[in-house]
Amino acid sequence: MRSEKRTSGQKTDRTFIETARRAQIMAAAIDTIAELGYGQASLARIAETAGTSKGVIIYHFGSKDDLVRELVAELSAKGRAFLGPRLEAEPTGAGMLRTYIESNLSFVRENRNHVAAVVEIALNARSDDGSPLYDFSIREAGVAALRQLLAHFQGTGEFRADFDPDVMAMVIRAALDAVPPRLARDPDLDIGRYGRELADLFQAATHPGESQPGAAPPVK
Repeated sequence: MRSEKRTSGQKTDRTFIETARRAQIMAAAIDTIAELGYGQASLARIAETAGTSKGVIIYHFGSKDDLVRELVAELSAKGRAFLGPRLEAEPTGAGMLRTYIESNLSFVRENRNHVAAVVEIALNARSDDGSPLYDFSIREAGVAALRQLLAHFQGTGEFRADFDPDVMAMVIRAALDAVPPRLARDPDLDIGRYGRELADLFQAATHPGESQPGAAPPVK
């Protein structure tokens, strides 16, 4: 019985150690890509930052491409976990829109290196066959969800009925996506103020009121 427990304990310890090592490698990859750019972030440089070897990285992840895909997937999962409960806590359209904008930027502030690394990956990472390693369907799904939110509150009358929710969703997303490159150039950027300004701007743009001259009817 004691031998069985030891074996079980060793398995648990090994799983914990492997999980910790993978997290260490991913953190090193994030910092290396954010600092040097994707092109200069070789497995050797990542291994040096992690205090390990290329062989250990390949053992845990298989290849640099697979490591990169995990970095993107992890950021996406963290973003959903961060944003979801905050949106669910808001009962109004105006509150949800403000929370969506400000929480997105709070997430960028709290995960700036990871966000910077994923921006580098999206812009520059390609597999051997030339296809992008960044899964752009992640961004498209985010825009689609935002469009649904806008269209829903148009239907309830909380938002103006005369704007195109597709266009508005793309513009909001573009305004948010402009922040990480700006933050890379200006680390002292006041993201809190930036978020409040953007939220004020888009709340004014969606607030119900008189239709604007020449405004097109909403897309059904």
